[in-house]
Amino acid sequence: QVTMRVGGCSLFRGTPQGSSAWSPLVVRRVRAGVPALVGGVLELRARRLPILPWIRAAAAMTACASGTAARRVHDEAASSAAPPSKRVRATDVPCIVTMQEMLRGKEGVMSLAQGIVHWLPPPAVAEAVAKAAFEPDTSAYGADDGLPALREALTDKLRVENGLDNVRVMVTAGANQAYTNLVVAVLDAEDPSVLFAPYYFNHLMAIQMTGGCDRVVLGPVNKDFLPDIDWLETRLATTKSGDAHIKMVTVVNPCNPTGVAMPAEHLQRLSAVCSKHGVWLAVDNTYENFSYEDEGHPAHTCVSGDHVVNVFSFSKAYGMMGWRVGYLAYPERLHGELMKVQDTIAICPSVIGQKAALAALGAGRSWVREQVKGLAENRRIVRNAIEEALGSGSVVGGSGAIYFMLRLPVQDDLRVVEWLTAKHRVCVIPGSACGAPGMVRVGYANLETARCREASQRLSDGLKELAARGAAVLGPAPGT
Repeated sequence: QVTMRVGGCSLFRGTPQGSSAWSPLVVRRVRAGVPALVGGVLELRARRLPILPWIRAAAAMTACASGTAARRVHDEAASSAAPPSKRVRATDVPCIVTMQEMLRGKEGVMSLAQGIVHWLPPPAVAEAVAKAAFEPDTSAYGADDGLPALREALTDKLRVENGLDNVRVMVTAGANQAYTNLVVAVLDAEDPSVLFAPYYFNHLMAIQMTGGCDRVVLGPVNKDFLPDIDWLETRLATTKSGDAHIKMVTVVNPCNPTGVAMPAEHLQRLSAVCSKHGVWLAVDNTYENFSYEDEGHPAHTCVSGDHVVNVFSFSKAYGMMGWRVGYLAYPERLHGELMKVQDTIAICPSVIGQKAALAALGAGRSWVREQVKGLAENRRIVRNAIEEALGSGSVVGGSGAIYFMLRLPVQDDLRVVEWLTAKHRVCVIPGSACGAPGMVRVGYANLETARCREASQRLSDGLKELAARGAAVLGPAPGT
């Protein structure tokens, strides 16, 4: 076991998973923590070696985060002003920002990285926005929890499409704000909470940012990359005397980053276990419409209860990423606390964004399903490109959401991402950002089919070269 501490915050912790991979927190925490080593105290306690490759990885990951972190360290060291909060310094560097900085100034790089779709919102959205621009209430504050008309429409949608009754609805600035609202409302800094690795990186960051950096319990997944409920039940039933009780479990269904859809019975069992042990269950349903049951994969389902909070988004299904509209469906007992958070952070969601969302809902689920059906060729192209290079056993996912994950022939996924971007001009997300070192996440909804085919060919060419020559193609590791 390795522990690396700076200013009282663990950067390394946990035991290795398998013969070559350390705890999934290691890669993320090293990258976030290395800049804070300036003027700090480093402690290493090791009962298993080697440690040196991870120290080298720390340097590589710091470089991957571009010069921003180094400049920040220099500025902090040279300044006599108070430093930023420990909570935020302990929060991981956002991998999307790192990718954007890595791509800045590079021409012709094709992205299979950020989770976006290539289509525009329904035509009714543009019409509604044009009309709303001249309506006086568009420029005024709205209700904290969202426009009544939108909340009423969402309540109907939740009942008809998701089977959720007796829930309150709160509209937010995207699903990320919805989840952060929930974290602030239900978790104290000392409360442990569970994420299953591979996890969605912004979920981890929301918990870290609110002070829970040392209280994240990373659960395993089973052979199908579904949350290991047997592990969870054992963990909840065997909390040692004096240890804090796990307060919340978070899952994404279908999963970002794995692209795995959760069968209804699995989700129901997960909910039952959480209910039995008095634990909140947060389910992120951002990709609810990206299910492929026509191909034999599980349909998307929801669960409800006094312990369940469901997160939803307009971003992916309706092509409204930049409009920033999401929402929470939650039990009545949380309403007062969530309203405190909402009023402090946002006051209210963007009114024009909500009017756009209401127009999008009017297009109906059938409009969304037509867009999703159009991804079938992209999914086939990307999967074939990966399997042509690395074989069928290399691919994870494809039963839901808009992602595959793939197992690399080398462990250093961060350097692979940099190399693919620089040499093959295609960008993907490092698995280390999601607690899955040695893997990468590949999106297939970013580009229209012709451009997706070109990006996939670039990815396949890079993976073939990597498979043939191994880590040697990446050049010497920083610090060696």
